[in-house]
Amino acid sequence: MPGERIHTVRFEPVGIEMDVAEGETILDAAFRQGVAVMHGCKEGQCSSCKSLLIDGDVEMLKYSTFALPDYERETDHILLCRALAYSDVTIELLNYDEELLSRSIAVREVGATLTGLSSLTHDIRLMEIELDSPMKFWAGQYVDLTIVSAGITRSYSMASTPGNTTTFQFIIKKYPDGAFSALLDGGLKIGAALAVRGPFGTCFRREEPTGPMILVGGGSGMSPLWSILNDEARSGRQRPVRFFYGARSRRDLFYLDEIEAVGRQLRDFRFVAALSHAEAGDAWDGESGLIHEVCARALAAEGLDGDMDAYACGAPPMIDAVIPVLQRAGVEPGRIYFDKFTPAVG
Repeated sequence: MPGERIHTVRFEPVGIEMDVAEGETILDAAFRQGVAVMHGCKEGQCSSCKSLLIDGDVEMLKYSTFALPDYERETDHILLCRALAYSDVTIELLNYDEELLSRSIAVREVGATLTGLSSLTHDIRLMEIELDSPMKFWAGQYVDLTIVSAGITRSYSMASTPGNTTTFQFIIKKYPDGAFSALLDGGLKIGAALAVRGPFGTCFRREEPTGPMILVGGGSGMSPLWSILNDEARSGRQRPVRFFYGARSRRDLFYLDEIEAVGRQLRDFRFVAALSHAEAGDAWDGESGLIHEVCARALAAEGLDGDMDAYACGAPPMIDAVIPVLQRAGVEPGRIYFDKFTPAVG
């Protein structure tokens, strides 16, 4: 970075040091150098990257006080995604994952081409792109996708598995007023140029646990969970896997046959779909209710134990509701990985 003033950031208690340029957020500097610290929205809207400034000078860009209340800012708490360094700084990471740090992948940007678009439900689309050069990622991570012609960027989780580093698939929910998703029905043509930046995300499949794996999601939360499920099956490990997926009505369900097929590769697998607003014509004889309620009943009845880990992906209210359910079922808080699909800002 010629001509830029560079400072040193030291992360404690892990003892990792890296460079940061003035004008670059500390989180972006970590992405650039492959230092995988905890993060979420990257926009100062959540609190995943909240840390404690021990020494040095930083300036904070605009952020939500829900993510960092004034009383915490007064006690030197910062958000790495909003913090600009103006000296060498020492920062205490309040939430870190040693496996995450050990599996760091440097963020990069590559060009890509749209190669496929198809409908999975009335409002969910499957998008496929071909990257100009390979990009490594872990199952469950996401990238920032930019439509070059429109200058629109949104974050989407890969539905494909890490075995293919040049062809990415995404399961995307279509919103009528969505700047990106509204273009998926006719507004975006095959062959369109895209830019891909990533990978991001800490909700990726961990390889160390040997006990049951629990997956919980709804809507386009299927995308990272589908990647995690397939990656687990292809790993050859035979852990018990429980997959809970919530939808409003029967027309919102998809991949049922595909999930069954993957389940046959696993020795101990159970998939539970639940409808919260089953319609008269659904002829539904499966589980009914909100997915966190269904998950609570099923896990209480089964009584799983062992070195469990859980992955929850979907809307923030669903994530907030299911985390205590998973904890009551015996999943350690540090083994609950989640990805809140927060609305785009701007």
